[in-house]
Amino acid sequence: MTDIQFKVAKTVREAASLMAAAKGKGRILAGGTDLLVQMKAGMVTPGTIIDVKKIAEMVSITETKGSYRIGAATPAAVIGEHKKLRKAWPGVVEAINLIGSTQVQGRASAGGNLCNASPAADSVPALVAAGAIVTIQGAKTRRQVPVEKFNSGPGKTTLKAGEIVVSLTLPARPKTSGDAYLRLIPRTEMDIAVVGVGVSLTMKGDTCVSARVGLGAVAPTVLLVEAAAKALTGSKLDAKALDAAANACSAACRPIDDKRGTIRYRTKIAGVLLRRATAIAADRAKGISRPAHSQQGH
Repeated sequence: MTDIQFKVAKTVREAASLMAAAKGKGRILAGGTDLLVQMKAGMVTPGTIIDVKKIAEMVSITETKGSYRIGAATPAAVIGEHKKLRKAWPGVVEAINLIGSTQVQGRASAGGNLCNASPAADSVPALVAAGAIVTIQGAKTRRQVPVEKFNSGPGKTTLKAGEIVVSLTLPARPKTSGDAYLRLIPRTEMDIAVVGVGVSLTMKGDTCVSARVGLGAVAPTVLLVEAAAKALTGSKLDAKALDAAANACSAACRPIDDKRGTIRYRTKIAGVLLRRATAIAADRAKGISRPAHSQQGH
């Protein structure tokens, strides 16, 4: 087997240059919770491993006028301990803190979860609902894309040769906003989502004035369900609006049958979780604190 080179990048540009020089054989080492498992299983054999944990921009959280930039390699545990971020985007933080066990969260990152490109990734539906933007660095240029346009299929991203993910940015939002993420899993802990739904709302009194809905584990990539958001926007989140939004989520599903769930089951659960996540997000928008928990299958 070819020897693997190990490089430690000190800047974002250096990391991108090393990726470009690796000519498709480079892999980023942030937490390594996916990469090391894949290497041990023989799924990937990198020519060069590029450690980015020494790059401050990629392992920190900064706030600018209510907007939060999360470095792509920032550990999930660090994100979970950030009080202001947790207050502003509780659904996003809860989703990120579902990545693996407590021990894994000391290393795993939202950027890594996104780049692994699993349709069932927990952080991604919540990031889609939040309207998060991905900052991508190439050897010479930097660009930004919405999270929902980053993945192109299971295990596939839209990254070009030599590009790396630098950070995820959550927009500033009105105080009367709330978000939530719920997933259904067969077991109580550390399982892969059968369905995952992220909802972000802004309320004006009892009326929803804007909404975004992210839906995971029901298609080749995590979906932005605009029809569900449209059904909620302008409503008082009454039964008619929730029915329409739930139906929109079910209609958007393009799932597969597997050992964790059938097409019929996933399609139905998508609507159920939409209702529950919307209720939690609406309460949070009104200042009512509510924890969100994974929904255990039976």
